[in-house]
Amino acid sequence: MAEGVLSPGVNLEAFSQAIAAIQALRSSVTRVFDCLKDGMRNKETLEGREKGFMAAFQESLHSVSRDLGELERLSNLVGKPSENHPLHNSGLLSLDPVQDKTPLYSQLLQAYKWSNKLQYHAGLASGLLNQQSLKRSANQMGVSAKRRPKAQPTTLVLPPQYVDDVINRIDRMFPELSIQLSRPNGTSAMLLVTLGKVLKVIVVMRSLFIDRTIVKGYNENVYTEDGKLDIWSKSNYQVFQKVTDHATTALLHYQLPQMPDVVVRSFMTWLRSYIKLFQAPCQRCGKFLQDGLPPTWRDFRTLEAFHDTCRQ
Repeated sequence: MAEGVLSPGVNLEAFSQAIAAIQALRSSVTRVFDCLKDGMRNKETLEGREKGFMAAFQESLHSVSRDLGELERLSNLVGKPSENHPLHNSGLLSLDPVQDKTPLYSQLLQAYKWSNKLQYHAGLASGLLNQQSLKRSANQMGVSAKRRPKAQPTTLVLPPQYVDDVINRIDRMFPELSIQLSRPNGTSAMLLVTLGKVLKVIVVMRSLFIDRTIVKGYNENVYTEDGKLDIWSKSNYQVFQKVTDHATTALLHYQLPQMPDVVVRSFMTWLRSYIKLFQAPCQRCGKFLQDGLPPTWRDFRTLEAFHDTCRQ
């Protein structure tokens, strides 16, 4: 009775027998290896040595099998120990006799472990975000007070006139680009960027932040049946589908929330490098085509052309 109180849920007699069965199993396994180590000895004829070795080896294996079966039988009789990780007074919940119907204590332990893991990962994430902080000042950028740029609005919603001025400046900056701005759905702007006679890009903007880009061929239709820009359908050509994927990657690379106009200008500079999409060879392999496609990747820093597989 006292043993049952001290260790609820555990058959101590079966537990002690299981320990003895483990010791017996280890001894049986040791005898198997001893039999293999000794080999065929103490017999004058070769046939006698082989028969003696096989008999001893089979007996050792039968002993291992017998001890293993006994251990498995006892392990089922031992029972499952109750979880006893005291968390202040909540440890009293483990004494509930109907724990199977109301497993409050086990659920509490699971929540406690999950909370600890959440706190640990939150600390790691906080450290990484602090290292990648984008806060900058004029002194850090080395800009003198006289040449300090004019303060620009940094709120999410910028005046439409300010967005139009930024787009017009970028349009005048890059003669290879032709930018048409429209606002079919209110104040959010949509751009149709034509790069020479190579491709067309639909740019969906939220204020001065680029949300989505779709690249299509120069001769492809970019409008829906009702005359609006088609922002959902992909290009019919694999090469422009690849460029669309790379443009999405570029949007993630050029991120500077404090200066959204710089982000748009940097993205347009990167996009302008596709003016020689079908003329520039890969900078690594020197080939114009690989798997039937030209170099569709442009390096974010040098703007050099690479095949999708050569850039890695």
